[in-house]
Amino acid sequence: MNFENGVPFDPGFVQHISAIMPNIEYAYGNLNRYKNFGQKKAQFKMLYPKLIGLIDNYIGFYSGCILWAAGIKTLKDKPITGNFCCGSEYNEDETLQEVNFLIEYLNYLPKDVKYYTGQNYTPNAEDLKILEAYKEFLKSNKGFTEVKNTDDLVIPDLIEQPTDTTNIFAKIEEVVENGNLYELKDLILPLLKG
Repeated sequence: MNFENGVPFDPGFVQHISAIMPNIEYAYGNLNRYKNFGQKKAQFKMLYPKLIGLIDNYIGFYSGCILWAAGIKTLKDKPITGNFCCGSEYNEDETLQEVNFLIEYLNYLPKDVKYYTGQNYTPNAEDLKILEAYKEFLKSNKGFTEVKNTDDLVIPDLIEQPTDTTNIFAKIEEVVENGNLYELKDLILPLLKG
């Protein structure tokens, strides 16, 4: 990666995600079109792996955002390009809406899994830890509304600043190529305190 002329706000993650809230709402809208419980059950069983994949990819995206910020923070006073949030007015509720939705949905999902499949599902504690870290990351950076260069980034105390960013940048390059954002979850977990 070449950072001579600045650092991109997004290293290429966004091409691999689609908005999670509308996707989940759309899935449930489709599910609710069925009146017959047997049809709903069959539909949910088809949707369930897709929902889990969507959630995993999104949590990987959040992991990547934290990792990218922690990595580029070490570059010292480089301009950040493409930050569409910079200069906007910070609204905490709006900024946290998506991550709060995902936390709530993960806590709600076990009921649906039990109801429609008869199986048990428990949200991954590590996923919830990543989501809480991402919330703190968003709040600490005021939704990136004031982030113009790498020195402006804030890495909250509950996230350890990595000393070696070589593997972080290499893995980010890899997942930007392959689209498997969920692979970044394993890289963020050792940096989360508590």
